[in-house]
Amino acid sequence: MKAIVAHAAKDLRIEERDMPKPGPDQVLIKLAAGGICGSDLHYYNHGGFGAVRLREPMILGHEVSGHLTELGAQVSGLAKGQLVAISPSRPCRTCTYCHEGQPHHCLNMRFYGSAMPFPHIQGAFREYVVADVAQCAPADGLTAAQAAVAEPLAVCLHAAHQAGDLVGKRVLVTGCGPIGMLCILVARAAGATEVVATDMTPFTLDMARRLGVDLALNVKDDPEGLNRFADNKGHFDVQFECSGAAAALRASIPALRPGATLVQLGLGGDMSLPVQAMTAKEIAFKGSFRFHDEFFTAVKLMQNGQIDVTPLVTHAFGIDDAVAAFEMAADRTQAIKAQITF
Repeated sequence: MKAIVAHAAKDLRIEERDMPKPGPDQVLIKLAAGGICGSDLHYYNHGGFGAVRLREPMILGHEVSGHLTELGAQVSGLAKGQLVAISPSRPCRTCTYCHEGQPHHCLNMRFYGSAMPFPHIQGAFREYVVADVAQCAPADGLTAAQAAVAEPLAVCLHAAHQAGDLVGKRVLVTGCGPIGMLCILVARAAGATEVVATDMTPFTLDMARRLGVDLALNVKDDPEGLNRFADNKGHFDVQFECSGAAAALRASIPALRPGATLVQLGLGGDMSLPVQAMTAKEIAFKGSFRFHDEFFTAVKLMQNGQIDVTPLVTHAFGIDDAVAAFEMAADRTQAIKAQITF
């Protein structure tokens, strides 16, 4: 079978791998769609991010869906041919954090396509993948493209959990990549009465408007655009910071109300924070990293029609055109979510 393998920065290869075999409580899945994530782009463009570097060839990919082709002897409740969204999160269930109800911080996490441990955890951009039953969310009624968006949607649901009750809240989203777009949809679904988004690219801001934001600000053309929200010590109750850019975070602090919650999702490297201003306003800063149980909630929300991710999938490429897919995925002037079809 074919697999998409990163060897180093800008060294992406289509390689042959052996067909896997499912165990008694596992399934074999023929991949249908796989979304290219920001971390995949970091491996492709830079060979890693921060201190995390590729030290051996690694199959990329963790936003995937596919059809069941073989069921292990002990598997029940699933059927051959069924479409499933595949959670890349595989905690050990035995470590301290798993027992404390924080499986996303598992000490022995096996998350598809991660170079954090060595040997690396191989990813899911391959024609066939074996998964545990616990990873499979039945995606009946969804397209393969929609089902493959369950993973980034789960990231944003976890961020919303970090933010707390959003009913009636005024929300600021900084950065309109795929995660920022999904945060807009999640905030609306969770009851936010006002959502404002910022970015530097007309294409992404137009998409944010299509998703129903109250205001989309181009902070490249209007660097002081958020100043209108600084009166009376600020305006927004919650910020989802999805850009990973220090400038975006610093510019947003005056627009946050005292006691606001700032949820950091964007991973752009270490940054300096305006700690004095944040302290004076008693702003709660919360990190948000991955997810676990939210994955199945993401699928249900899409199946129920509460969140429609369809507009966000802007491009699809065959596996043999993986390099073109990665180049497009990084182009925010024309792409939100680029997927690979298998």
